[in-house]
Amino acid sequence: MIYFDHNASTPLDKRVVEAMLPFLTTYYGNPSSLYRHGRLVRSAIDTAREQVATLIDAKASEVLFTSGGTEANNLALNSVPHTSNIAISSIEHPSVFDFANHLKSHGANLHLIKVDPAGVISADSINDLLSLKPQLVSIMLANNETGVLQNIRQFSQILKKNSILLHTDAVQAIGKIKVSFKQLGVDLLSLSSHKIYGPKGCGALIYNNTLTLNPILFGGQQEKYLRPGTENVAAIVGFGKAAELASLELEQRSDHLNTLRLTLEKELIKIPNLCIFSETAPRLPNTIQFGIVGIDGEMLLMNLDKQGIAVSSGSACKSGSQEISPVLKAMNIAPEIAKSAIRVSLGMGNTEVQISQFVKQLQAHINYL
Repeated sequence: MIYFDHNASTPLDKRVVEAMLPFLTTYYGNPSSLYRHGRLVRSAIDTAREQVATLIDAKASEVLFTSGGTEANNLALNSVPHTSNIAISSIEHPSVFDFANHLKSHGANLHLIKVDPAGVISADSINDLLSLKPQLVSIMLANNETGVLQNIRQFSQILKKNSILLHTDAVQAIGKIKVSFKQLGVDLLSLSSHKIYGPKGCGALIYNNTLTLNPILFGGQQEKYLRPGTENVAAIVGFGKAAELASLELEQRSDHLNTLRLTLEKELIKIPNLCIFSETAPRLPNTIQFGIVGIDGEMLLMNLDKQGIAVSSGSACKSGSQEISPVLKAMNIAPEIAKSAIRVSLGMGNTEVQISQFVKQLQAHINYL
């Protein structure tokens, strides 16, 4: 199989599996226990917290482990009262969009930040928010569909001067580009393990220790009472190892992915009626989303799948929906092109040979359809 859907999930790195195995077999104690077996497990969680903190240039005390990016995003938005003014970008992940709408149904005033046709938010749009006086703004660092990067550091400087909290969903960005919690200047930042060759079911919310977070779950003292429940130790250890590897290999990974993306784009632009979305915008080194006039994206996806090629039509959390992607809709992409959308998200296991095979099959199926 040629796997081109790494923004949905990455395969487990063998080195991550090796780090996890002892905590699935030998070290099975509860980390809240006071005896030695429990303390050893607690120490492993502490190490993982340090590893994650190092990856995103934060303090270990600022790392709150969660079940994944969705829970981290929910916790971030739950940090303000439900009757607050909040603003989110119109291209956010469903876990931000849906929780924001949940808050709206409980009395919050929700404002959407528009993007330009390339999917980019301008500083003027952020300045326009100031008159609305939101308590919290949420803007993703890298879009999961188009790969577009936002100037979060610039936005945080504007908002901080006006005492407005800023959350960024950095789930897609980590492990592909350098991400610094300190330099971005945000108050809250979401991460997920399975986007960086770690296990599913584990993520983190990085937060400024001066904030008072409101838990969603209750019933234990784990994670400072903010995320109660016995820790998923093996997954946390795996996340820590994946973060360590991502930190050590960041430059190598970014260069490899960018080379593959440029190679693919050179071939794609040769195909008639094909449009690469956000082509002129700053993007992740591994992500390309495109559309072809007159082609049904879902049909093309299924035909490629029959040939052993895995791609996506957009967010995995919305796959199977017949609706046009909200991200492309927010970018004012014409419906007939938006319906043809295909996302290719590359990973470390991909090669130029696979790129060539994909383009050959893509062209054949376009001609057939």
